[in-house]
Amino acid sequence: MSGFATLDWIVIVSYFLAIGGLAIWVITRKQQDTEDYFLAGRNIGWFVVGASIFASNIGSEHVVGLAGAGAGGKIPMLIYELHAWLVITLGWVFLPFYLRSGVFTMPEFLERRFNANTRWFLSIFSLLAYVLTKVSVTVYAGGIVIASLLHIDFWTGALLTVVLTGLYTILGGMRAVVYTEALQTVVLVIGAGALTFVGLNAVGGWSGMREALEPGYLNMWRPASDPNFPWPSLVITSTIVGTWYWCTDQYIVQRVLAARNIKEGRRGTIFGGFLKLTPVFLFLVPGVVALALKNRGELQWDSPDQAFATLLMNKMPAGLRGLVVAGLLAALMSSLASVFNSCSTLFTVDIYKKLRPNTPEAKLVNIGRIATCIVVVLGILWIPIMQNISGVLYEYLQSVQAYIAPPITAVFLLGIFYKRINATGAMATLVSGLAVAVIRLALELAGDSIGTDNIFYTFGNVNFLTFAAWFFLFSVLVCIVASLLTPAPPVEKVKGLTFGSLTEEQKMANRNSYNAWDIVFSLVVIAIVAYVMISFTG
Repeated sequence: MSGFATLDWIVIVSYFLAIGGLAIWVITRKQQDTEDYFLAGRNIGWFVVGASIFASNIGSEHVVGLAGAGAGGKIPMLIYELHAWLVITLGWVFLPFYLRSGVFTMPEFLERRFNANTRWFLSIFSLLAYVLTKVSVTVYAGGIVIASLLHIDFWTGALLTVVLTGLYTILGGMRAVVYTEALQTVVLVIGAGALTFVGLNAVGGWSGMREALEPGYLNMWRPASDPNFPWPSLVITSTIVGTWYWCTDQYIVQRVLAARNIKEGRRGTIFGGFLKLTPVFLFLVPGVVALALKNRGELQWDSPDQAFATLLMNKMPAGLRGLVVAGLLAALMSSLASVFNSCSTLFTVDIYKKLRPNTPEAKLVNIGRIATCIVVVLGILWIPIMQNISGVLYEYLQSVQAYIAPPITAVFLLGIFYKRINATGAMATLVSGLAVAVIRLALELAGDSIGTDNIFYTFGNVNFLTFAAWFFLFSVLVCIVASLLTPAPPVEKVKGLTFGSLTEEQKMANRNSYNAWDIVFSLVVIAIVAYVMISFTG
């Protein structure tokens, strides 16, 4: 395996200097109130919003895991990367309600729509979910990337990246996060794009890659009877998880909450949708290329999760290799920075401020910084446990999200589209959903130790995609039935927060917030998604 040349180190150091300079510039600006620290003063334009959405989503778990899915025969997993249409759904459907309510967080929106109990529940639940699926996975993947590239100990690499990213996130807040993410997006797309180009050239283009693979390898649509990726369950569950992640999760939505108005926020989601189309070509294709080269005897690696790094170190020329590494570091740092900032926002605004409403703004900012440090430690402690859940990193992420998403998606969708849903229905759905998710996760971890011929084994081992689809139906039924059996929410409580309760003035304001070009570009995103789905049929 090739090492780094002097030119590679120059590129990597230049990247860190650029990020450091940008972070220092942001840190010297005002950070004394919560709106500025947590939402960048609500004054972000569409380009930064879209780039931040993309950079927040694309972490090292995508670089390692999505490439691993491509190299490990899990092509159907790319459907999660075709959710660009859900990114624009955030802007067209959900964003007007969020910005109109003036909230800082998604739990705060639930309090406006339902009651304080739902806010408390989602705040604590979200913090736990970030430790389970975001902090730990990102740190683990980052450790793998850095250890394999820089030839250092895994834990040293993981801790080093956490400390470096934590410094500018804690000191600079949301403004430091979104502006550094805009720069990191550019570095990531150029770097990973160069690897895709070089890799395809090395394997003889798209046709050469397909020839080196077994027939049907690139088909993402498996039969309904497939034990791993039955296509009906894959489509339904990926949509459920995608709606939760892109439209209701603080981690992503916080970026559009920082937009200066609905128009900028929506255009940011459209731009983010275009960027979201790129991971298939930036990460999954290099994984497939690495497999094709391995089949031809030109590359060697032991685990699919090593495919991306192996292709990089063996096929990229000096200079470009350093650029790709800078892109990998950008992906890691942007994801970590985003989750750190989201965790501090949730804890400070939804928990600490609720308990101590008269706390000065400057103290709240410091509380957020302390909360970030605690979440990082918890995420690191979870890493050894998560390795037992799934063999492939990206699949682990999707399986755990499949247990978290259904009840939250049901509450938000029904809460916005059906004004009869009340706080009792929402709370019943969230509580029962948590119970089901915990039981499922515990039984999956238990494995064969509980026996193989009982209902508990079946419940814990049924395909996670099929499980999540039925879990969502269960959550919808609980929400509707519990709401219909109890009094309807007051008219004033839901006014302006559901489609059925919008005033004419609010409808007109929404119509005035977009033009024909916004519609055209949104339709282009949807058309490209459809084209990619059709292309990966064999």
